[in-house]
Amino acid sequence: MENENVETDVKEEVLEEQLEQEDNVEQLKTEEVKEEDFKEKYYYLAAEMQNMQRRFDKEKENLLKYGSERILRDMLDVVDNFERTLGFIQADKDEKVKNIAVGIDMIGKQFITALEGHGLKKVNALGEIFDPNFHEALAQEKAEDKKEMEIIQEHQAGYTLNDRLLRPAKVVVVKND
Repeated sequence: MENENVETDVKEEVLEEQLEQEDNVEQLKTEEVKEEDFKEKYYYLAAEMQNMQRRFDKEKENLLKYGSERILRDMLDVVDNFERTLGFIQADKDEKVKNIAVGIDMIGKQFITALEGHGLKKVNALGEIFDPNFHEALAQEKAEDKKEMEIIQEHQAGYTLNDRLLRPAKVVVVKND
């Protein structure tokens, strides 16, 4: 009987030990799953942070590149008025007025050079083929000696800021039908 009791006790201990080991294995599996979840979440968050940094850098670059767009657009009206005034003054025959025109022309060129230093460029229009990405057609005229859709007159100059259109050139194009 004692042998049976000892045998039963040993069997119970072995069973308890096996159950305890199974519990430990389950606990380890659960911990491994948790660790994998944490790794997965860590990699996800790291990738998300990297994407946010790229977006932030892109926005910062665009702000630096195009941040002056509004002020330059307003300055274009000043440039237009400057050019109109110079056009009227240069037509005058008085010598004093012509000297003033030379001074205004120098100031205008200096002003344009300063704006170009900030990324402003004039859109080529006169003699070019009409491109709706850079030109706005105000009218069409017949001209036998010109190509179809060639720009023959520019009413208002167009400008780009760092290769982004700031204002389209307002033009007249050839239409031969």
